[in-house]
Amino acid sequence: MEFKDYYKIMGVERSATQDEIKRAYRRLARKYHPDVSKAADAEVRFKELGEAYEVLKDPEKRAAYDRLGANWKGGQEFRPPPDWNEGFEFSGGGFTSGDGADYSEFFEQLFGRATQNRGQSRGASFHAHGTDRHAKVLLDLEDAYHGATRTIVLHAPEVDAHGHVAVREQKLNVTIPRGVRAGQNIRLSGQGAPGVGQGKAGDLYLEIEFRPHPHYRVDQRDVMLDLPLAPWEAALGASVTVPTPNGAVELKIPAGSAPGAKLRLKGRGIPTAAAGAVAGDFYVVLQIALPPANDEAAKAVYSDMAKQFHGFNPRAKLGV
Repeated sequence: MEFKDYYKIMGVERSATQDEIKRAYRRLARKYHPDVSKAADAEVRFKELGEAYEVLKDPEKRAAYDRLGANWKGGQEFRPPPDWNEGFEFSGGGFTSGDGADYSEFFEQLFGRATQNRGQSRGASFHAHGTDRHAKVLLDLEDAYHGATRTIVLHAPEVDAHGHVAVREQKLNVTIPRGVRAGQNIRLSGQGAPGVGQGKAGDLYLEIEFRPHPHYRVDQRDVMLDLPLAPWEAALGASVTVPTPNGAVELKIPAGSAPGAKLRLKGRGIPTAAAGAVAGDFYVVLQIALPPANDEAAKAVYSDMAKQFHGFNPRAKLGV
């Protein structure tokens, strides 16, 4: 998908105040409104402008968007890194606009679909419960196996006295329960936005995601590992040491194993602390690693194999 430079669309600097962004939107909205403008691209420009304003008018969205950095240019091919919004607090149920607008793929990938209302009314009564807040945090997969206590740094966007968006950092010591899953929320009572009057503070919900792991992939509670094998290990069978997030295990490789075959280690996936619940499984996906033919001796071995298996056609199933 293409990167959207919302500041360029709005015609403002990245250092613009919230009031300057509001004035720029009002001016450009009048200029490109389809009912007023005669420009051929007025409808497209008006739609882009509304999307840019939806992000930049909101200190929460703007602060998270700014974290992507200033080096991206509009139209560049873009994929958001998994930690782009780690620790950023936002109100209500998520980064959603609540106005039913049709936004770009770029917007929806970052902030979600515009399907629900955000926040709560603060003028309903003098005493009002504080808004619940949400933040995504990245954990290591190993934390789900053993549980942990982690210091989480949260970023709470605020508008300062001069109208600029500033980010206040807050550090919390959080107990990560054993068996936590990606997508699960950890509730911290009273850590959300303060209440109005004598109203209680809202709660803080930490949405759990796992950092990309160099070895493992996660699907719900199941964990997968691509295991390289030497050709003779796959052909003849072997006993090999396999790493898992809960420690290494010895695994018997059946003779004649094919690339892509899966071996299941039952119950060695992400555990569960709930009574009666079933732990995930650990899957070993077999891969064949070929020794390099980088010297004359190695090349001779491959030549001998070619003669020995002269009748073997690895493309027989292709009909060639």
